[in-house]
Formats: sequence, structure tokens, C-alpha cells
Amino acid sequence: MAVSDLGPNDVVTASPDTDLGTIAQRLSENNVGSVVIVENDEPVGIVTDRDIALEVGQTDDVASTPAEDVMTGSLTTIPADADPIEISEAIKEENARRFPVVDENGKLTGIVTLDDLVATIGEQLDNVADTIEAQSPEYSP
Repeated sequence: MAVSDLGPNDVVTASPDTDLGTIAQRLSENNVGSVVIVENDEPVGIVTDRDIALEVGQTDDVASTPAEDVMTGSLTTIPADADPIEISEAIKEENARRFPVVDENGKLTGIVTLDDLVATIGEQLDNVADTIEAQSPEYSP
């Protein structure tokens, strides 16, 4: 299984000059917690719902603030063909929950999150439990 199989391929995106009002609307419409900021289809930043909330105390007109003013810019990306364990390593190293997935040319192809990793691990543990129960008829959780 590759990283590209874990998270959605339809990523909500915006450009660096998109205002936070528009980004907040996209977050709401798509029921997501982040928008990947792209230039030429390459991820250059990410804006989360938390970034917008923190900006409320910093400026009087949050809605017109451009994404580039609040985005996390030095992104760690994950190659689409990477092994899912790399997500766990990136979460630990970067202290982040979301990672844009890119192809061999650095173009955005998806996004993978801590939630995607946890859900996948849960599914795998269910498979292991089914095997244990099948091989040990007297076992009962």
C-alpha cells in the first residue's frame, strides 16, 4: 500500500493571495480543516482552521488577510509512492498532522493526515483480530 491510497486525492486548494474569508468558506463547504496553498500545482503552504482562529486576535480584518500571511510555508511533503510508515515518521519529526502528497515532479496529488493513518491502522488491526479468531476458535475477546 502506498501513501496515495490512504488520503483523498481531491484536495481543497487556494493561491497565496487568496483571502482568509474565501479560505474559511472553502473549509466550511468542503468540511475539511485545511487548505493547501499551491503555485503551479505545487504545494507551497497550508492554512488550517486553527491558523485562521489564531489570526482573529492579530488583526481587525481577518477575512481580507491573504493566505501567505498566515500559512505554514516550509511544508514537508510525502511522495505518492511512499510507504505509509513515512507518515508516522513525518508526524513525529515535524509535529504536524497533515502532509500534502506529491508526484515525482512535486505536483500535488493528494493529502494524507494523522486521521488517515489511524483509520488505516484500525482497519489492519481488525484484519489481524479476524485472523486470530479464525485460528483460535476458543478465543473470545
